[in-house]
Amino acid sequence: MIVTWRAVALAGVLTVAVLVAPTAATVLVAALVVVLACAVDVALAASPRDVVVEREVTPAAVRLGGAARSALTLRNASPRALRGVVRDAWVPSAGADDNRHPLALPPGEATRATTRLTPTRRGDRAAGAVTVRTLGPLRLAGRQASLPVRGRLRVLPEFASRKHLPSRLARLRELDGRATVQVRGEGTEFDSLREYVIGDDVRSIDWRATARRGDVVVRTWRPERDRRVVVVLDTSRTAAARVGDQPRLDAGIESALLLAALASHAGDRVDVLAYDRAVRARVRGAAGTRLLPALAEALATAEPALVEADWPGLVAQVRALVSQRALVVLVTTLDPAAVETGLLPVVGPLAARHQVLVASVADPELDALRAARDTSAEVYDAAAAERVGLERTAVAGILRQRGAEVVQAGPDELAPRVADAYLALKAAARL
Repeated sequence: MIVTWRAVALAGVLTVAVLVAPTAATVLVAALVVVLACAVDVALAASPRDVVVEREVTPAAVRLGGAARSALTLRNASPRALRGVVRDAWVPSAGADDNRHPLALPPGEATRATTRLTPTRRGDRAAGAVTVRTLGPLRLAGRQASLPVRGRLRVLPEFASRKHLPSRLARLRELDGRATVQVRGEGTEFDSLREYVIGDDVRSIDWRATARRGDVVVRTWRPERDRRVVVVLDTSRTAAARVGDQPRLDAGIESALLLAALASHAGDRVDVLAYDRAVRARVRGAAGTRLLPALAEALATAEPALVEADWPGLVAQVRALVSQRALVVLVTTLDPAAVETGLLPVVGPLAARHQVLVASVADPELDALRAARDTSAEVYDAAAAERVGLERTAVAGILRQRGAEVVQAGPDELAPRVADAYLALKAAARL
């Protein structure tokens, strides 16, 4: 039985009456009046279990930062009129705002109650039970039941780094010979001939064509297409560390999405793997307009596992994905302990066969700690932060000696920095 504020108010009025005439009979009568009124109200209230509830979530998937709707269809199958409240419960990260809705349903009729969802976390957000509370005609008391109604909202990665894509595509067009800037390097493909303009590399002059035409003619080059790009997201325990207001893994997902979009426009084939000791997500063979939706769907539910990364197993997964030379992007941490015991022993053999790029999220809080030195405690913090920075720089140097390229940037800058590194390798014909 559910008691409302009206019953409490009635009890308060009767309490005042008891104080005016404080006899045992008065107290007993007041208590009986309240109990009897509530019992009658509960008996006359419609049963909440006679409510037929269906839930519809539209759209079924939304990007982080977007909004969706959870619509409940409620039909009163009771012979009594239904008055009360319905609550559409979701997990807190689903962002269900104003999820309590008043109900007034005659027998046999139906209504819809809509709750706006603004999720705050990536992944599958599950719905809870639908709680129906019915009240009697006096609205002093009523009944309540929680009805299990299935519902799920898939929250895809935000892909906030999409804003960097137009500028990188413009640079890609320059590399591809479709703009005025021409790039030549070993392994690039001959594209066409055109007249020489100031600023062109004199090494690109085609002397035979120049002699035939009587004007200085240069060759244009474009980077080779149909290269292989493999992005590996480390989902071990280090990916669970929060950098800023998000896990380290989320910044890695942003980097994978931007790089995949850029490489796809460049004509390269992209595979993505999320791995720790088991494969958490894999996208292989998707291309064109299917690539980004497939990546967003696969990476939406990827979560860090509190285990150490199996780096030999990861290398075996890469070898199973590609047999020819490829760009292998390892999105992981540069923490010395994790690198020395895991990544360092395998990066050399991997770099001997592939072009390896190690991408790591840097914590902006370390820069803030280095700058603050007003108190003795801040000086100690600055010294610790400086030491961490030096250790990671040393680790990056060792990785470069083993043949890998290293990119380290904050969570908002890592994706464009990885894209820039890809373009630089493309321009130098190192893919």
